[in-house]
Amino acid sequence: MKSKIVVVGSGKVKKINIGKNLPLVFIGGPCAIENKDHTFFMANKINKICKELKINWIFKACYDKDCRSSINSFHGVGKDEGLRILEEVRKEFGIPVTSDFSDTAWAKATGEVCDLVQIPAYLCRQTSILRVAAMTKKPINIKKGQFMSPWNMKNSIRKIEDFGNNKIILTERGTFFGYNMLVNDMKALEIMSEDGYPVCYDATHSIQMPTSMGNISGGQREYIPGLVRAATASGINALFMEVHNNPKNALSDANTVLHLKYLKNVLFQAKTIHKLRLDIFKKFGKDNVK
Repeated sequence: MKSKIVVVGSGKVKKINIGKNLPLVFIGGPCAIENKDHTFFMANKINKICKELKINWIFKACYDKDCRSSINSFHGVGKDEGLRILEEVRKEFGIPVTSDFSDTAWAKATGEVCDLVQIPAYLCRQTSILRVAAMTKKPINIKKGQFMSPWNMKNSIRKIEDFGNNKIILTERGTFFGYNMLVNDMKALEIMSEDGYPVCYDATHSIQMPTSMGNISGGQREYIPGLVRAATASGINALFMEVHNNPKNALSDANTVLHLKYLKNVLFQAKTIHKLRLDIFKKFGKDNVK
């Protein structure tokens, strides 16, 4: 199938092309919008790193964490406040922004602000969510459910296509391995790419240990760099990571977010491997051992 290029960004915001044989794109930011000051702080820090490394990027932060296990967990600042902050980040830094949504009633407002609409992993098959996401006419990033095989993601693709949208990115974020553990099958990246749409790797959720600490999730963030290197070498078009300047006190996903101080190094490695992979295929061609 012919490879597709997804364009994220419009108006005064820089347009970013995501697809085969193109430079690696970074999607990242704090898991949740904690407040305006912190959101702007993170956007500014990440923007400087990406400019230095010459990496195109999309700012990500969620306004509502509807999937938290505990009623006592931080659930976000809410749709109206969150989208207002994202819109201000978009204008201030001239970068595309993204957030997920988990209620069909939030789709229209999310699409009016966000350049990329994200579908949470646990809702990747939800027809009502996919329908309203498609109706925003914005590019859609579908997180592969932890319970989903990579080949079954084509059913979610077909739904969105049937609803009139063909601007799709598929993101791998780990697969359940018994209780409280996720593992990565790097074959999933290539399998999902067979439909021609760009593929993204979510490094920080892939090291999550779901609800392993009672009512919150643990994580093994020390494995993020290695998994990023493996996924990039396997072939991805975008890299997703949640980043925080003080993970211990992060209000959401404190045990899985990457510390800001490591971001530059991890992105440098990913960019270098991605470029090397493209150079190898350009010179020698892609091996076909089927």
